[in-house]
Amino acid sequence: MLHSGSRNIGKEIAERHIATAKTLHRLNELPDPNLAYFIQGTEEFKNYWRDLDWAQSYALMNREVMMKRLLKSFNRMFNKQKEFRPEIAVNCHHNYVALEEHFGEKVFITRKGAINAEAGRYGIIPGSMGAKSFIIKGLGNEQSYNSCSHGAGRKMSRTAAKKRFTREDLERMTKGVECRKDSGVIDEIPGAYKDIDQVMRNQSDLVEIVAELKQVVCVKG
Repeated sequence: MLHSGSRNIGKEIAERHIATAKTLHRLNELPDPNLAYFIQGTEEFKNYWRDLDWAQSYALMNREVMMKRLLKSFNRMFNKQKEFRPEIAVNCHHNYVALEEHFGEKVFITRKGAINAEAGRYGIIPGSMGAKSFIIKGLGNEQSYNSCSHGAGRKMSRTAAKKRFTREDLERMTKGVECRKDSGVIDEIPGAYKDIDQVMRNQSDLVEIVAELKQVVCVKG
């Protein structure tokens, strides 16, 4: 499994459009300046949606290129250099926006910490550095807007994790996994995340587990 987003471009695009949105409102009339918004159908909204869609497509293409290069390396290293073809290839977004139809209406769905789990769609639900991960198939639960959790999710902030855990804790919780075990990644320690098995039990009405994975190598960077 590998991950890449829009490599900071999405962040830059968002900040520029947020700045534009703030010029369109009397900010003292909003509960918070960051709640400034675009009205659908306006030029500002069209420009924002165009750039957002581009950044999400760019992120998807990043992952496709990375996977092709990874498979090329695997072909050199294993199976006597014969071409390796995966049984399935899954490329799924999380933290993204999509225009979909739900309950008879076209709506913009923001999946923050979530992925699309429409009926039959494959997805990836990763655990922490020391936990299991899952390949799933969506069940299409309309009450969840065809969504499910992207992963275990944090049960404490990065700052809190750095204060609570030590490098020795990190080594203990990632035993058996080849990964960084230095103080620079303590915020990613498994203890800072929820129990992935419990998360999967809680969303058994949203997804079907296709494969359960236990990593032996975890590369952060």
